Amino acid sequence: MLEFLSKEVREGLEMARKSEQRRRSRLRVQVGGAVFPVLRFWHDGFALDAHLTPRLRGLVDVYDGARHIFQCLIVASVTEGDEVICDFKRSTAAEDKAPLDYWRDENAPVAYLPRN
Repeated sequence: MLEFLSKEVREGLEMARKSEQRRRSRLRVQVGGAVFPVLRFWHDGFALDAHLTPRLRGLVDVYDGARHIFQCLIVASVTEGDEVICDFKRSTAAEDKAPLDYWRDENAPVAYLPRN
């Protein structure tokens, strides 16, 4: 159906679709000080806008709004059409506290009461 529309109208519709996709997505990738909106996300990769994003490789941070979700290691990025497709090797969930280096018993007391 789009082939019956003029080239300018098709380009305008495509720009509006991409703009809506960027606006709707809260996910973003941060590399150093640069921030790029995520268009699509799946279990081992994500898609970014090719006009805004260079080809990425290495460790990047992924945010949902202001909340840091995880870090991922991008091993390959390729430009397909208007998108940069990034595949990552691993993703590590971001924690707000340091990981424990010992086993914590679930039934351990929370605190000790002093003897009187």
